[in-house]
Amino acid sequence: MIRIVIADDHALVRSGMKRLLERAAGIRVIGEAAEGIELMQVLQRQPCEVLLLDISMPGKDGLALLKEVRGKWPATAVLMVSMHPECEYAGRALRAGAAGYVTKESAPEQLIAAVRAVAAGHRFVSPVLAEILAGQLAGDQRKLAHEALSDREYKVLVRIGAGKTVGQIADELFLSPNTVKTYRTRLLAKLGLGTTGELIRYVVANNLS
Repeated sequence: MIRIVIADDHALVRSGMKRLLERAAGIRVIGEAAEGIELMQVLQRQPCEVLLLDISMPGKDGLALLKEVRGKWPATAVLMVSMHPECEYAGRALRAGAAGYVTKESAPEQLIAAVRAVAAGHRFVSPVLAEILAGQLAGDQRKLAHEALSDREYKVLVRIGAGKTVGQIADELFLSPNTVKTYRTRLLAKLGLGTTGELIRYVVANNLS
């Protein structure tokens, strides 16, 4: 029996995934969580083979929770589930220790196949993601610049690209304005750009969100 915990802040999404998964033989959903603290409490009470973790969680986001779960429960395979396409977050999630990545638009059969694969100790990548990763291994450098950023740097970059002010970014990420300015300077250097306007154009051109 594959025991699963679902972590997503939308009750309807959790309910839908639970109904879908429990129709499959040998799979049982044993717990749910809507945010990070609740997730840690559920995992403490209910050990599981697979955690379905939404990448866009309130408070501590999915990538940060992924690292925490991997540190405390290394035997639990974490399958990231996201509304974002593979090209945006999948590589970052896999490097952070995820066993697989599926989008919320995936076919039901793909989600079940992913659960079975990661529960058996394998990595799961969709055909789309496999093509992206193969392209990177072949020397495709188009997205490597922003993929090398830290999670916090990436969040600041996306918000700059959305036209948000230093103050707005500071409030959203619980940083000081000076820290946001430091991140902006670091981003300009890492991406080889010269102005905030170029950062915005970079985000738009690469469809980052």
